[in-house]
Amino acid sequence: MADHLEASVTLPSDPASVSTARTYVVSTLAEWGLPPETEAADTIRLIVSELATNAVQHTFGQSPTFTVALRLDRDEQLRIGVTDSHPRFPKRLPAAVQQDNGRGLVIIRWLTAECGGRLRVRPTREGGKTVSIELPWTVPARPV
Repeated sequence: MADHLEASVTLPSDPASVSTARTYVVSTLAEWGLPPETEAADTIRLIVSELATNAVQHTFGQSPTFTVALRLDRDEQLRIGVTDSHPRFPKRLPAAVQQDNGRGLVIIRWLTAECGGRLRVRPTREGGKTVSIELPWTVPARPV
């Protein structure tokens, strides 16, 4: 297999794109060897849902699109990032705040840690940001 596999899709910042992002990621990972009916695929599906939802909801219309990028390095590490053009970084809410929403990053961080991975937020050169997760890859990838 190659040293790495990459895939990405750019979608409109619209609520309907969240489902498209989930489907894209799960089908790409299935091509790379991760069966969609596994617990790992379910966890990734939830993480991507939260990342895409944040890109749509919290950019306040200032990012017309968002990009979901996947990279699998040497059958060892999977990186999934969602990039938007809004400059504001996500805020960590205090635990005492009682809200019906705003917990997506907490969920992402917890799920990622449970899988032995980590969450990162980085600025882009264009002034936006990428929120990404890095997870150990435990499924051997099939050649594409």
